[in-house]
Amino acid sequence: MLIVGAGPTGLVLALWLTRLGVAVRLIDSAPQGGTTSRALAVQARTLELYRQFGLADAVVEQGLQVPAINLWVSGRHETRAAFGNLGEGLSPFPFALVFPQDEHERLLTHRLSDLGVEIERRTEFVGFEETAGRLLVRLRRPDGGSETCETAYLAGCDGAHSAVRGALGIGFEGGTYDHLFYVADVEGAGPVMNGDLHVALDSSEFLAVFPLKGGNARLVGTVRDDPGGARERLSWSDVGKRVIEQLGIEVAHVNWFSTYRVHHRVADHFRKGRTFLLGDAAHVHSPVGGQGMNTGIGDAVNLAWKLAAVLLGRAGVSILDSYEPERIAFARRLVETTDRAFTAVTSDGSIARRVRLNVVPLMLPAIFKFAAVRRLLFRTVSQTAVNYRGSALSVGRAGPVRGGDRLPWVSLGDSRDNFSTLSLDWQVHIYGAPAPGIEALCQERRVPLLLFAWSRDMLRAGIVREAMYLVRPDGYVALAGSPGTRDMLAAYLDAHLLT
Repeated sequence: MLIVGAGPTGLVLALWLTRLGVAVRLIDSAPQGGTTSRALAVQARTLELYRQFGLADAVVEQGLQVPAINLWVSGRHETRAAFGNLGEGLSPFPFALVFPQDEHERLLTHRLSDLGVEIERRTEFVGFEETAGRLLVRLRRPDGGSETCETAYLAGCDGAHSAVRGALGIGFEGGTYDHLFYVADVEGAGPVMNGDLHVALDSSEFLAVFPLKGGNARLVGTVRDDPGGARERLSWSDVGKRVIEQLGIEVAHVNWFSTYRVHHRVADHFRKGRTFLLGDAAHVHSPVGGQGMNTGIGDAVNLAWKLAAVLLGRAGVSILDSYEPERIAFARRLVETTDRAFTAVTSDGSIARRVRLNVVPLMLPAIFKFAAVRRLLFRTVSQTAVNYRGSALSVGRAGPVRGGDRLPWVSLGDSRDNFSTLSLDWQVHIYGAPAPGIEALCQERRVPLLLFAWSRDMLRAGIVREAMYLVRPDGYVALAGSPGTRDMLAAYLDAHLLT
């Protein structure tokens, strides 16, 4: 398996495949890994997936839990909404976490190295051709020489300017927002350098202050007076400081500064034959909600277990057909949602400005008082609400849970929960007593069967007593049945050639 691009998406794909016993080769044209913080948020769903191969604890330990978000309007502090355990009862990771991308990549790289896989730096993808059920991929080595690599499958994780996507001739429809933005990692002082997340709205400027470890912060704001074509010559001294001064931020040192434009695009296809697109190569969107990197990681996990199952002879090749419809549907919804939110925050229009400065300060504090709203917000931003209900792999229903839903999380007491049993393989979960024949079938097919003593906490989580849940390697319910029968399970396993 050849993976092009060693950002978080490519690294997670390589890690998951390697853990499942698939040999991978990971190349990247850059001479080194990222050295700047870039993406910051690690969502609960990503941590849940990381937990399945022993990575979550390290990310949480090295990251920073954010206690609250503050809203400022025209220099006035309007409200503080505590995150706390915003997703209590919904996830084993019910909090907001900041973990800079450069540190994140280093952790993933070290784990991959421990498994014997090293990134081949300064190695470029040139092109490929398919022959006799294999791919012949042309590469340019660090010394400038050419090489042909033979592989069963190819994954393009090489960013928004993906060479793999270009070689496939796949369109990347969308657009670019008008405003130029800056990002700066700074050392400084002031009332907003307190470990909280702060968002400041103004008639003509926008500023977000993200906490970093050590008392530092990342500032993200708009450059309203875009000089046009001189973006690479801009520096911190060119940024408007009105909102920064309104918040009382005293910047002592700028560790990193960059400007960028925000795009919103989704590839026309995420797969063509034996080649797949993941992460920014498949979709880019505004940074609202910290979704970008986490979505790419979700792509990687979704594809990894399916590729491994096919390559190791544990599933029919048709299972790969589910990758594109599952992930492209979510990507399109995400781009549409973040586009609306981003436009509302940054638009110069009079109506948007009035909503931003007058309506939002009145509504937000009231909205956050409702527990149901806070839970909905957590489920949306954390990506725990992502589902694959329309997938060909998703069948059946048990109460509120349908095939394609993420398995509901439930505490079992004594610091245990049902997610702690998830591995990198299929499982059958039954909460209560199993129907006749299910235990024998699971033994025959070598599918782990997990039986959980019934409790009322399970009912509150949406689990039905004695229902059967066939859980995919990525923690999503493939088959839900109430009551769950042996014949139902056997028919599903046979239909997808699962062994």
